[in-house]
Amino acid sequence: MPSDSRKPWLPPRWFIVTAWYVHRALYRVTGGRAGLWPPKDDTHWGTMRLTAIGRRTGRDRSVLLGYFEDGPNLVTLAMNGWGAAEPAWWLNLQANPEATVDLKGGSRTVRGRAAQGEERSRLWDRWREIDRDFDALSARRPSETAVVILEPRTNGRGR
Repeated sequence: MPSDSRKPWLPPRWFIVTAWYVHRALYRVTGGRAGLWPPKDDTHWGTMRLTAIGRRTGRDRSVLLGYFEDGPNLVTLAMNGWGAAEPAWWLNLQANPEATVDLKGGSRTVRGRAAQGEERSRLWDRWREIDRDFDALSARRPSETAVVILEPRTNGRGR
């Protein structure tokens, strides 16, 4: 059987959601000392904590996400654990693109946007290099998965 025709395994949704809660709890309990890590090389992703303003509440909403670096930018995916729905953090970021990210080495302010055209294709290919099951996993979603670019904000305004 060709490797590209196999269907990659995903754990049940309840397991994915539980893992998210455990990861966030670990981050909170350790005061941020555990739960974040940088990509160790070009074939691995890291984790960051994104804090965006809730589109309905106007309050800060935080989530832990996988990412890789593309020059000064951080790149992540609006995939919701490969579930069908758009993740709330992405809807929040679309409503108000200014956010903060916490990385292993510190925090920075960013502005989020969806990659388009050739840029999206290039960054999508980078995710393929990191995860060989990437295309098969993304095919589980009924809509296109946004490749989200978090660009450093240079205006110096904090939140």
